[in-house]
Amino acid sequence: MSESDKSVSESEGYDLAFRVLHKSRLVRELWARALGDQYPAEVDPFSSCCWWLLGQVVAGLRLKPDDTLLDLGCGRGGPGLWLARALSARLVGVDVSPVAIELAGARSPRFLAEGRASFRVGEFDSTGLAAGSGQGAVSIDALPFAPDRAAALREVHRLLTPGGRLVFTAAQNRAVVPGTPDSWDHLLDDAGFDLEARMPNAFHHEHWRRLYGLWREHADDLRAELGEMVASGLLTEAAGADRLDEQDALLFVARRRDG
Repeated sequence: MSESDKSVSESEGYDLAFRVLHKSRLVRELWARALGDQYPAEVDPFSSCCWWLLGQVVAGLRLKPDDTLLDLGCGRGGPGLWLARALSARLVGVDVSPVAIELAGARSPRFLAEGRASFRVGEFDSTGLAAGSGQGAVSIDALPFAPDRAAALREVHRLLTPGGRLVFTAAQNRAVVPGTPDSWDHLLDDAGFDLEARMPNAFHHEHWRRLYGLWREHADDLRAELGEMVASGLLTEAAGADRLDEQDALLFVARRRDG
């Protein structure tokens, strides 16, 4: 299979998952049960986004009214739309999935006035946006999926104005020492960012362990509601729950160097 064929296939897989999950009552119910009182229902997350995380991202971004927030790997748009409203910012979302972009655009009027949000199909390392497009960028559970993390961070650097901040969540293997070549700290420094904060993503492992258990418990119901392909993807992920113990779930705040 060629690289172009592979990317098309992956994009189609994301499209199917977004469309099916978006329609699922059961998936939302299980997510809400797993997150408990940390579940931000209006955001409707299919990620580790919770109330604690939203508060930390707001504090990390420190945007001014009418600044532009870039949501990279925006999915169906929930976290980015909520953050843009909370910060009185404009929003530009980018995702590889055309279906995700369609769904995010449809949700936009519930959060922001007309003309204050736009969404487009793009890759982490080639968003198609102009240099200096935003004063802040966020990526919730998405940036680690970039095929080339170094190239993705260079693209974020290009997109941000000097002093703009990137706030993102990522897992890092506990065997990786901060500052060594495989670490996010090193990649950020190489891409032209100063690391301002590196903290545990509170609730992450706790919430995902509960969610994985609920997926296994409701496996037959998930297959019936989502179809075999999407349900199998969730259940395969859930079967690897023990791998959580090998990783630290982290939240990073990084500032683009001036000049």
